[in-house]
Amino acid sequence: MCGRFTLHSPPARWVAEFLPLLPIDDFPFQMPPRYNVAPTQNVMCVYRDVEARGLRLTEPMRWGLIPFWADDLTIGSRMINARCETVTEKPAYRAAWKRRRCLIPADGYFEWKTTVDGKQPFLIQPADGSLMAMAGLYEENSKASPDGSPIRTCTILTTNANSVTSQIHDRMPVLIDPADFDAWMDPENTGDSFVQSLMRPAPDESLVFRPVSKRLGNSRNEGEDLLQV
Repeated sequence: MCGRFTLHSPPARWVAEFLPLLPIDDFPFQMPPRYNVAPTQNVMCVYRDVEARGLRLTEPMRWGLIPFWADDLTIGSRMINARCETVTEKPAYRAAWKRRRCLIPADGYFEWKTTVDGKQPFLIQPADGSLMAMAGLYEENSKASPDGSPIRTCTILTTNANSVTSQIHDRMPVLIDPADFDAWMDPENTGDSFVQSLMRPAPDESLVFRPVSKRLGNSRNEGEDLLQV
């Protein structure tokens, strides 16, 4: 599972990696550092679009996928993650899986572990300080929006934890290597076997974890101090 994450790197850093053709001066969104991103909040999604000739695009989307056929926003709070083992079978994800795969940039994600002192949150992040590219799906819905306007939402794909992260939780987000960004997001790439081969646990040596503040449990709390015990 992945229920919280952080993206505090400045846009200039992650835009250069995820959208190398976009001059940072043309980046249209205000992006303050986020240390406690929670479900139903907006997250930055990177995707490729056929109508834009396959160029990489980005925009904020609500975290918690709302299927195109749903008429209630609350369904999204139950669909923040999609299991990679069953994503092609679930009606809620099937259309997005085939045509609307995306990446969600992050500096790290959080999981909780029960200890003798209660539930302790841990930050799991790349060992080399690089950015994470979490595999996601996105969808557009006009039925659930209060005013009928289209709303775009997303979910994060999860897989079995590797031997490092399994010390904290048995699931982890699917992380896409930069060399596979375009293949993952390509809406013309409908070869299930190849795309599914990208949904594997990250190498053990690529991730590390450490405890952080228990104040992270309240989604209203924000700030760099949350990354300290």
